[in-house]
Amino acid sequence: MRYELYYWPTIQGRGEFVRLALEEAGAPYADVARTRGGEARLLALLRADVARPPFAPPILKSGRLLISQTANILAYLGPRHGLCPADESGRLWTHQLQLTIADLVAEVHDSHHPLAASLYYEDQRREAKKRAADLTAERLPKFLGYFERVLERNPRGRLHLVGARLSYADLSLFQAVAGLCYAFPNAMSRLARKLPRVNALHDAIAGRPRLAAYLVSTRRVPFSEEGIFRHYRELDP
Repeated sequence: MRYELYYWPTIQGRGEFVRLALEEAGAPYADVARTRGGEARLLALLRADVARPPFAPPILKSGRLLISQTANILAYLGPRHGLCPADESGRLWTHQLQLTIADLVAEVHDSHHPLAASLYYEDQRREAKKRAADLTAERLPKFLGYFERVLERNPRGRLHLVGARLSYADLSLFQAVAGLCYAFPNAMSRLARKLPRVNALHDAIAGRPRLAAYLVSTRRVPFSEEGIFRHYRELDP
């Protein structure tokens, strides 16, 4: 089956978590909005008069299925491509971890857009500086410390969050850490000694053959100040 992924063409955003799963699985897919006329197809899909309309991208088309929300898409792909356990308990645990990563990603976004997503960063710079200070001092240690504990307490594989095999939660934690190292390199450097397992997981994921090839390819949209993970020097003293 060839999937169709619908996401904005010039940013990683939440769509990148889905791309990583598809790339690791070796699943054929079209990144629709990055093809000729693709962004128009994405916008048409968002405006379509359908019974179950998606709220926003990412959207995955799989046969007749149209699936939205990052965690929901990954919960669909996981069992089909060996990226989560087969048992219900393991699937739910993987999904729970993914939802926690989604909470982290939302807080990172709000560090540079604390007042409103509709306003430019420059319109809320003072508030962003306060929010980012709280994020780096309080929230990142809490979130990343939690994942460090999960890795420590996993009895079957300490480079994996769930059991002894790679899951989509591992891929998503990799993306979160990579994004944070881009956005807040100084803060992440200060946290590094407290996160040996989280950083080891990041490095192991980056070295997986399919992902290593993807990360240096043109399919990987680069980080920028248009996406979720943005680097502003004044937010990372």
